[in-house]
Formats: sequence, C-alpha cells, structure tokens
Amino acid sequence: MHKVNRFSPYGPAVGRRPAVPAPRAGLAAWPGDRGPGGAGQLVPLVALPAADALALATAGVTSPDGTSAALYALAVLAGLSAAGLHRPRICLRVSDQISRILGAVALPVLLLLPILPAPGAARLALLSAGLVIAFRMAACALLRHAHRRGRLTEAALVLGAGTFGAYLAGQLRQHPELGLRVLGFLDSGAVRRDLPEPCLGRPEDLGQVVAALNIRRVIVCYGDWRDEDLVTILRSCRGLSADVCVVPRLHEIGQAIPRGCLDEIWGIPLVPLRQLGRRRTAAGLKRAFDVTVAAVLLTVTLPLMLVLAGLIRLQSGQSPLFRQRRVTGLDRQASILKLRTIPATGNELRQDAPDSHWAVDPRQCSGLGRWLRATHLDELPQLVNVLRGDMSLVGPRPEREYFAERFARQIPHYADRDRMRAGLTGWAQVHGLHGDTSIAERSRFDNLYIEYWSPWLDLAVLIRTVGSALAGMGTGR
Repeated sequence: MHKVNRFSPYGPAVGRRPAVPAPRAGLAAWPGDRGPGGAGQLVPLVALPAADALALATAGVTSPDGTSAALYALAVLAGLSAAGLHRPRICLRVSDQISRILGAVALPVLLLLPILPAPGAARLALLSAGLVIAFRMAACALLRHAHRRGRLTEAALVLGAGTFGAYLAGQLRQHPELGLRVLGFLDSGAVRRDLPEPCLGRPEDLGQVVAALNIRRVIVCYGDWRDEDLVTILRSCRGLSADVCVVPRLHEIGQAIPRGCLDEIWGIPLVPLRQLGRRRTAAGLKRAFDVTVAAVLLTVTLPLMLVLAGLIRLQSGQSPLFRQRRVTGLDRQASILKLRTIPATGNELRQDAPDSHWAVDPRQCSGLGRWLRATHLDELPQLVNVLRGDMSLVGPRPEREYFAERFARQIPHYADRDRMRAGLTGWAQVHGLHGDTSIAERSRFDNLYIEYWSPWLDLAVLIRTVGSALAGMGTGR
C-alpha cells in the first residue's frame, strides 16, 4: 500500500512527488499555533538561556555587591551566547559542553577583580559554574521528559532520501527524547518505497518547504545532488528560521572539531552550520564597527587626502575624485569614490556608455597614479561611502554591473558574494587577489570570509590592509 502522510496534504509517498504547499500568508513561523509545530516550539529555544539566567541570578544573591554580580551575570550570559551555548541542541547532553561552560564563566571574573576581592570573585565564579551546570542538567532532563510524551517537539526535514537518510529518520522515530518529528524528505533522485515519510520535492524546494511546514530542523545527509548546487541552496536559505546540521562524510571517523561544537543523533555526529553571520545583532555590530572605525580613519587621513587631491588637480587639471557605479550587494548599487589615477576618458563622461573595460594599462597612469594604486591610497575616499552605508569597511570588493552579471553566469558561487555588503577591503585583497587576478579565487576567499565572519576577522583584515599599504609605498615609487 502507498503510505499517506498523516500531516496532509501530500498524498502518497511513492511514484510521484507531491506538490509543495504555499506558506500561510503573513505567518512565516506560525507562532500562535498549538500542538505540533506551534507555540511550544519557543520553549526549546529559550530553555537553556532561561536556565543560565536563573542559575546566575541564584549565584548573585550570595554576593555582597549586587551591582558587580549583575554585571558579571550579564558578561557570562554574553559569553555563553557568543560560544554558541544557547543554540538549541538535538542531543541534550550537558557533559559535552562543560569545558566551554567553565571557560565562559571564568573569563568574566577579570571584570570583577577591580571591584571585588579576589576570594569573593573566585567564590562567585565557582558557585556560578556549578549552578549553571546543575540548572542546565535539570532543564535538559525536563525537555527530554516532555519530548518522550510528544510535547515541545520540533518539525524536521531530511535532505537525502537514500538508505542513510531513511535510517536517520528511523532513529529519530525510535528515540522521541531527541524531540524531532520528521515530516518528509527532499532529494533529486529516485524515490524509495520504504521511506517512513513522503518525499516532498527536490533540494531546490528547501526554502518553500521550510516556510510552508514551519520546519525548525534541517538534517543534510547524502543524496543525489552535486555538492556545489547544494551549497548555493543552503546559502539562500540561511535567513530562514530553520537550524541546519550536516552529517559529515566519513562520520564514523573522529572529527578535529571540539565535541561541544558538534550535535548528535543517537551516535551519529552532526556539524551545525554557523548562524552568526545572518543574525540582525551581527549586522548591527558590523555596522557599528564600520561607522566608528571609518569616522576615525576619515578624521586621521583627511589632511593626506586633501594634499593628494591638490597634487592630482595640479598634475591633471581634472577633478581629483573619480566616481564609478558598482554593485555593492544583493539588488544594491552605489557610486563609489576614488582618487583619480588616470585622465578622464570619453566613456567616463558619457553616462550611457557601458563600463566594460576590465584592466587599466599602467602606462596610462602618471607616476603619482601608479603610486596611489600600489599603496591603495586611491581607495581612501570610500570611507565616505562606508559612513553613508553604501559599503562596509571589510567585505567583497564591489564590481561594475557589466562584469558582475558576466561573472555570475560563468563562475560558480560568484553571486553568493552579494549576501554581504561590499567592502573597502576584503579577505581576498589581503591575500593579494586584486587587480588582474583570478576571479574564481577571489570569489572563494570572499565566500569563505562571509561564512566565517566575526569582528576579530574584520580587525585582522584591516590590520593586514594597513601593512599591505605600507609595503606598497616602497613598491610604487
């Protein structure tokens, strides 16, 4: 007999792929629903942060200085969140994360030393560590108990309808304490006859299925697809509410990844995909960093820019600023400012002329222009673009529309760079990938930067950019 999905409206799981339903209008996450996939899904999201906050509040009661204890608790909560310890887990085992918890609790003690005696600070830290671990263990035990009774479960989707995907879904069914209900599979290949749930479509339908069924967990297994195609699909869905984990290839072999960073389904390790780069708080933090640093740099370098602009005006008799329309993000363009290094051409003066000339002949540049290019000082006016919000300090370099469209057609994942706002400098540039260098390699470095973005990475790129500029002063003379 054909298996019919009890969650409706999909029909038989064998022989054809049911149509994916459209999401409910105006309700991306359906937060008001009850039962499976309803408001109870909020509890697993807040259970660990709430347990940590309660543990730290309990520890703070014993401190003679309530203000310092409150500051310490906030610092610990921020550290736990930054370490990914507030991310909802499938495997609710606290022992894997004890070392990371101790690190997050111990580091903020340094904040207390100026205002609390060392013994008091150490006592508060030890008590906080013990209570955080104890409260987390209690919260996880309560969640497992609720999961076994069919409560507070999360809707899950498995990418890969092969033998392993079916086995993984079977393990989730046999172990309800993990709290996942598999609603279906996605795959590009033939549909198996023994799937425990229906195949809901192809990997390209991921975003639509996640939104339509309020999917909270996506497990990526092995399927009939090309990895490079799946990368673009997963990147395009990072803004959705679903948490994505990947079963690593050769998962039976130990990974050189801290165990506390992994998740697990009944002995099968999972690698969670990073979430930091897509959070609004991360975008706000990056913007605040851009505005602060760009304002300081513009103030410091303004006298130098005025001197260089005067020299360019005297030498060329033309405007020292050069404006060029460039793609600075997804559906974003801006007029980018640079110091002029070559004389104005007819195409520059014609607004309707397509900018399709790739490389600049060094013989067109004056000695000053070649020096400006070697030191990258011609990019300094883009600090104004950063302050206006057209660009970021660090990110993929903006490209002209003609070439952006051409590269997007020819180079895999080139268009994925547009996920982040373009930057004055970037991870590719500090590795020497600028000018007439490989676009495919630049794209790879840019996407790597976006995937692993952090404030520290931005700071490292800026420091290396300054070093590159200083090195170029000798090269460009």
